[in-house]
Amino acid sequence: MKAAIYDHPGPPDVLRYADVPDPVCPNDGVLIRVEAAAIEGGDLINRASTPPPHPAFVVGYAAAGEIIAIGEDVKNRKVGQKVTSFDLAGSHAELRAVVASRTWPVPEGLDVAAAAALPIAFGTAHHCLFARGGLKRGETVLVQAGAGGVGLAAIQLAHLAGATVLATVSGLERAERLVELGLDHAIDHRSADVVDTVMRLTQGRGVDLVLDPVGATLQGSLAALRPEGRLIFVGNAGGSQLSIDLWSALQANQSLFGVFMGTQLEKPDVYLTVSRMLELATTGDLKVIVDRTFPLAAAPEAHTYAEGNSILGRVVIVPARR
Repeated sequence: MKAAIYDHPGPPDVLRYADVPDPVCPNDGVLIRVEAAAIEGGDLINRASTPPPHPAFVVGYAAAGEIIAIGEDVKNRKVGQKVTSFDLAGSHAELRAVVASRTWPVPEGLDVAAAAALPIAFGTAHHCLFARGGLKRGETVLVQAGAGGVGLAAIQLAHLAGATVLATVSGLERAERLVELGLDHAIDHRSADVVDTVMRLTQGRGVDLVLDPVGATLQGSLAALRPEGRLIFVGNAGGSQLSIDLWSALQANQSLFGVFMGTQLEKPDVYLTVSRMLELATTGDLKVIVDRTFPLAAAPEAHTYAEGNSILGRVVIVPARR
């Protein structure tokens, strides 16, 4: 099969399009012919900074497509079924082998690119806001990087839950689209002081909850919180050392929760939540935004574009049809 592979970490041009052996379908899994792979933040971080476990490594968390083989222990999937999937590697390829518990059936009528992009972004946002953040109707939440995949999901989910939603963006030209999704106030972090703006918008109180997938913004996220507020930090898109001064958080009785979704998506409650959100995306109650699609052969260009900090939603790569 063809895949986007790399031998050592580095910039996007370490990726190369090459032939690699087909993956083997596990007894407890399925083999998927990939139709769309969403580029996740973890894909970019791993490619840039994590030495691969072996040469010709296939990066990538999220992919959707058609099952072409099933393992002998799998009873709830069938050949020809469309599924979306997650794993810690293997999405940037024509074929993907993954355990069946890490797949969801794609509802009839849902675009395959949207199906690929939903589970991690929306699953992460929902888990951060509600399971970890305890967001309640009437509270105010700040979403860092509101135009990213997790940010777009969090804006919609918080709005539907009856919260007031603030979000940071790079340039206000994208704010209008975010308002359509439920955003109440956009803060351009390039031209405004985020903490000062949050305090002005909340009459000096601060927000109840911050969802921060950036990492480099954690100190500001803490400063934007009210006393006894909650900060959920998930991922490290900014590539920082996650080194912050916690003395102010201690004095303000604030709570910090770290989230790594790689260990959460298979949990029954999280899995079921993702299934429900796939249905909501099918009816249009949730919007999965795909900013741009690239061919798999152009994976370096796709990664470069995804790292450009000017996207709205997810970037998707598509293998060539055979």
